[in-house]
Amino acid sequence: MSKPVKHVFVCSQSRPAGHPRGSCAQKGCNDVLQTFWQELQKRNAYDRIAVTYSGCLGPCDQGANVLVYPEGILYGHVTKEDVMEILDSHLINDVPVERLRVPAGSW
Repeated sequence: MSKPVKHVFVCSQSRPAGHPRGSCAQKGCNDVLQTFWQELQKRNAYDRIAVTYSGCLGPCDQGANVLVYPEGILYGHVTKEDVMEILDSHLINDVPVERLRVPAGSW
């Protein structure tokens, strides 16, 4: 396996229902993760892009959270419908998706 150009981390933190911080699991992170993996498979992009589930990335109130390296850009409120835009704009064309970026100071 070659070294990927981009590495995507999808927060998969799960907390009990009613927890004050909430969690990305309660906000659809599994759908986001599965959609990333499906798209990588369709595009045969495993040599350029890696997608990994992770623990808590920080701002739980803005989940589902997705972190992209090497830029270190954190996206919040990501849904499975946003995955194609992140892939096409940021991961393929190097243009971050500004509408999904977590505000400065939140992370």
